[in-house]
Amino acid sequence: MRTWQVGDVMTRDVLTVGEQTPYRQIVDVLIRRGISAVPVVDGFRRVLGVVSEADLLHKVERAGVPEERRVFEGRRRRTAREKADALVAKDLMTAPAVTTWSESSLPAAARLMDREAVKRLPVLDDLGRLVGIVTRGDLLTVHLRSDAEIREDVVQEVLRRVLAVRDGLVTVQVRDGAVTLDGRLDRRTAAELAVRLAGQVSGVVQVASTIGYDVDDTSLVGPGVTPVG
Repeated sequence: MRTWQVGDVMTRDVLTVGEQTPYRQIVDVLIRRGISAVPVVDGFRRVLGVVSEADLLHKVERAGVPEERRVFEGRRRRTAREKADALVAKDLMTAPAVTTWSESSLPAAARLMDREAVKRLPVLDDLGRLVGIVTRGDLLTVHLRSDAEIREDVVQEVLRRVLAVRDGLVTVQVRDGAVTLDGRLDRRTAAELAVRLAGQVSGVVQVASTIGYDVDDTSLVGPGVTPVG
């Protein structure tokens, strides 16, 4: 069962800058294009880092502030001071960049963004070259899928292809991305697997089930193992 991947929602036309791109030019690029960050790449489109509005704002924050160096200076304060003095992308960027792959799942990309506290991820190909960029907003577009599209995937991919459930045994209703399953199957493990797989369909926000079963076969398999077929 195929679910949406980063490559399905990412922006492919990515604006980039080089290591020697000046501060003023980067500011112009962000404002003119209405974006909040830009990847820094080398001649082979390998991502060296990312320059964000936060990196650029250090210069604004420290404008007119007398130079002050402390004997014991924390890393965060030192980084802010160095970026405030920086003039080109290689000294302004945050590196290494947090990146992902076009084949990564949307949940994996969302977890990576949350763990690393970033708002976007440059997307790389198998050779490590930039092929796109994915933002938090891009990940949310999966929930713009229509209820009809979601229902079709649950019926065709989950019930028919994976579980081989005959038509009419399970009914599927979808409203605002919430899936409701009803009917009866022969085994409890099949009923539980239907719920779990339906929850993995792209665009599903919730799954409710009243599927009954004839045999409770959970004691016949090991922990965490659900037979199919």
